[in-house]
Amino acid sequence: MLNVGFEKIILLYNSLTYDTADVIASFVFRKGLLEFNWSYSTAVGIFNTVVNLTLLIIANRITRKISENSLW
Repeated sequence: MLNVGFEKIILLYNSLTYDTADVIASFVFRKGLLEFNWSYSTAVGIFNTVVNLTLLIIANRITRKISENSLW
């Protein structure tokens, strides 16, 4: 739910666009691969995954209560 097509952002990515064009995926890319801070970028990636999973579970419960249909 929080993923974007970051490939286009990475193609135009440089130090001048960090403040305006940084999304979570490009931030993880920059911290992990360009600055070699793998533990921090892993933590940010895991946090992003946990937020996505939480939003998915909440949306599934709301959908189940409203329409009696859900993913599981």
